[in-house]
Amino acid sequence: MSVRLRMIGQGQKVESGLPGERVLRRIAWLTLGFGGAAALLAMALHRPDWTKGLIGGAVLGWLNFRWLSRGIRTVMLRASVPARVPSEEAEIATKPAKSMGSPFGTSFLLLFRYALVALGVYVIFMYLHVPLISIGLGLCALVAAIMAASVWEVLQPES
Repeated sequence: MSVRLRMIGQGQKVESGLPGERVLRRIAWLTLGFGGAAALLAMALHRPDWTKGLIGGAVLGWLNFRWLSRGIRTVMLRASVPARVPSEEAEIATKPAKSMGSPFGTSFLLLFRYALVALGVYVIFMYLHVPLISIGLGLCALVAAIMAASVWEVLQPES
């Protein structure tokens, strides 16, 4: 019996069995943390337009990362299901976990996430009237979070 099936059978989260989940969680909260810190700095400099743009960009970066990791996780888990398993385990293996969502929805988010982010940038720019560069810098919070999490993992590797 595979590790994934044992874990689902015990009622545990599917994500806890994949390698690197701790790093992915760290990247997610660091993205929002860096975006929030930059927004606080903009607020301290009395730039509310930049504050909104930085927060909006960081949230879009976080969503982009979540959609990407969810799609990749789904692809990995579906590919790891054995072709033939006993009947009780086959029923568990064919039911998608709640965190994976529907296969169509996950595939849609994985393939069209850039278009969805671009649509989000357009909406924030047009309706909140914030500088486009502030949204772009907010999106860069994801890049900063990935670099920080990578350095963190090199200095304190997962055991």
